[in-house]
Amino acid sequence: MSEEKLNSKQLLAKLQAEYMDDLYKAHERGQKIAWVNGLFPQEFLEAMDIQVAYPENLAATLGAKKGVTPYLDACEALGYSSDLCSYTRLGLGYQESFQSDISNIPRPDIILNCTNICGLCVKWFENTAKRLQIPYILIDTPFQPEYDATENDIDYIVGQFKDMIRQLEEFCGRPFDYEKFSRVMKTSRRVAKAWKRATDYVQNMPSPMDGFNMFNYMILAVCCRGKESTADYYDLIAEEMEELLQKGESQFKGNQRHRIMWEGIAVWPYLGQNYKTMKANDMIMIGSFYPAEWCVDYEQDDIRSIARAYANRPPIGSLQRQIDVRCDIMKCTNCDGALYHVNRSCKILSFMQPAVRKAVYEKNHKPYVTFDGDQTDPGGFSPAQFETRVQALRENLEAAAKE
Repeated sequence: MSEEKLNSKQLLAKLQAEYMDDLYKAHERGQKIAWVNGLFPQEFLEAMDIQVAYPENLAATLGAKKGVTPYLDACEALGYSSDLCSYTRLGLGYQESFQSDISNIPRPDIILNCTNICGLCVKWFENTAKRLQIPYILIDTPFQPEYDATENDIDYIVGQFKDMIRQLEEFCGRPFDYEKFSRVMKTSRRVAKAWKRATDYVQNMPSPMDGFNMFNYMILAVCCRGKESTADYYDLIAEEMEELLQKGESQFKGNQRHRIMWEGIAVWPYLGQNYKTMKANDMIMIGSFYPAEWCVDYEQDDIRSIARAYANRPPIGSLQRQIDVRCDIMKCTNCDGALYHVNRSCKILSFMQPAVRKAVYEKNHKPYVTFDGDQTDPGGFSPAQFETRVQALRENLEAAAKE
């Protein structure tokens, strides 16, 4: 079957397989392997031909396929607290064997971390680098109490980028490839635009896209932002959505009576249960902060623009920015209400959430409910509670429609 005939589902499987094959054959080709967090500026590593692996993505994959418990147990046996993020616990437990029957990533030669997504990753990755006795590079992106990153913030981050380039040159034993860096930045910008164009189809009423599919589509935006094949893939999704739109059809086969914003990371072990429960209550998820987070675009292809793009990621934005992002999502996607995931693992989002949801409601008066959960640990989520909360949201939405 030629690539031109592949649909988006088939192409995603092909690109994921190629990505994993590249990872595991990196050392055969003389390439280095890096572990990084999800919103690390991977463009620098692409420029140096370093293969990049994402332990957070491994955690999500194992969570979705219900394969996390052995690693969570292994981490706690080492003396780590169960109050830590389940991604962290899984990552630390996985390092005891580097072996899963479901999915794996190879041992890293270097670890790099950026604080723009999670402060706990700093200690997780630092600890991992010490245990494996490999280099560790940290890029610190300051929290933005003034809404956006300041010029001083950008100066600070650019200085770290330049030092990282020096360290990567020493690590790889060759000069930094600025020409390839420029090409990769252009590709990454194309990926960001293609990702936004594809996912913007949820704004249509009815939506041709099933919003839960964004959790599957986003894997390439996380792992392969600097590759042309990723942009091609999102262009294909946009083409498929346009075709469905013109036909008046949708990926979602349920009743789109209620359009819902999903706030927070998915509950990976219970993704199917969440989906079926919402569908049974005539709800389609069409807006979410989490997939939108991976639209990393810059104004132009230079180091200051890339610093600003990675500094202005929502997780480290001010409270007002957090509020505005959610309000914009609900407005652009015509949401009727919201489901807020109070995530045991993601403290940075959950601690601000009470103020966020209160302010969002005061602005748009859209009904919402909360539910307790965990992005990866199945013990942190109650299916019965989720069903009850979704039913309550439906009742509130129906009551609001009558007013």
